[in-house]
Amino acid sequence: MVKRFQKAKGVLRHAMRDQWPSIRYAEWRETCTALHLWCQIIGKYRLAHTPWLNHSWHATLYVTPRGLTTGPVPDRDALVTVSLDFCDYALVVEAEGGARESFPLQPMSVADFFAATKAAIRTVGGQPTMHDFPNEVADAVPFADDAAARPYDAEAVRRFHQALVSVSRVFEQFRTGFVGKVSPVHLFWGSFDLAVTRFSGRKAPLHPGGVPNLPDSVSREAYSHEVSSAGFWPGGLGAEDAMFYSYAYPVPDGFVERKVEPDEAWFDRELGEFLLPYETVRQSSDPVGTLLRFLESTYRAAADAGEWPRTELECEQGKPGSPRRV
Repeated sequence: MVKRFQKAKGVLRHAMRDQWPSIRYAEWRETCTALHLWCQIIGKYRLAHTPWLNHSWHATLYVTPRGLTTGPVPDRDALVTVSLDFCDYALVVEAEGGARESFPLQPMSVADFFAATKAAIRTVGGQPTMHDFPNEVADAVPFADDAAARPYDAEAVRRFHQALVSVSRVFEQFRTGFVGKVSPVHLFWGSFDLAVTRFSGRKAPLHPGGVPNLPDSVSREAYSHEVSSAGFWPGGLGAEDAMFYSYAYPVPDGFVERKVEPDEAWFDRELGEFLLPYETVRQSSDPVGTLLRFLESTYRAAADAGEWPRTELECEQGKPGSPRRV
């Protein structure tokens, strides 16, 4: 009996590791950089064709069981979807009426990916109009001029995608505990982070801007209202490994000194955010619970320090088939 119990525990731990795989940034840095730029290209296609929605929510990508997608993009009189399929290793473009075009994800330059993506969109009847310069990246090179060979580690991308799926599931659950304005769970391709954001309902002071290769007008519209935002990114841009983050804008007095959970989390003064390593969550006996503690405690730190009307904004987390009590 004891041996069977220990074996069952081992199987459970192995299953959790499969859901929360190792994604050490140093092991796939170059592939991650290429994937980031590929995501910028398909995100910019969506941005160019979709009417502006508050806080740039019209431009983001979404996690799917197979990869990342733009969702339906209104391209003239048609709807077009562009997706990165990490299961079949392909970029897939689909349009209403069944039109479909794809090409394999493999080692290639950003310029080649850019040209192939535009050609695929054109083949299904879309108009591949998009800004051709990366955003939020220092020393950026226009996509069409970025001819350097780039690797594509399909197994590393598969693990990253599995991490995104697991993180997205927890973010979606966290999102349900709020009746105030809250963002979708979506991936911002500029900073390459999966994020979910809660709003106090009050306007914020004008954002200073200054984000590399991003118009200040975009930053100021994105931060027009007070936020508590949490997210996940694979590394780079100030963090040398995969991290969860949480920040407030504007930063209320006392926010930095607030105690958050778990104990492994800390406030990074250079980035201006609470951080928690993905590896800490992955290695914990309860990854979902550990991540939820970080999300909840950092949100409370922002809401309490900022004197948000919490009783008006919060609710129990949602359950399938159960309407909220009113």
